[in-house]
Amino acid sequence: MPKRITVVQESDTGRNEKFRDNQTGTVMTRPELVRKIDSGQYPNYHNRNINDVKTPVSNPDSSKNNNLD
Repeated sequence: MPKRITVVQESDTGRNEKFRDNQTGTVMTRPELVRKIDSGQYPNYHNRNINDVKTPVSNPDSSKNNNLD
């Protein structure tokens, strides 16, 4: 099974900036994905505050299939 979310663009500093939902084909910016995670649309992901910027991350579990990369 493919990962639900994959990173499709990073900034020069390595911050994940654009994401693709592999189930729907939708490409989202980081703020768009943050809002969707906050609204409960992606229950296997949460947002962390990294350097004062909300950043999507996968929930910790034993699976590597849902990790963002």
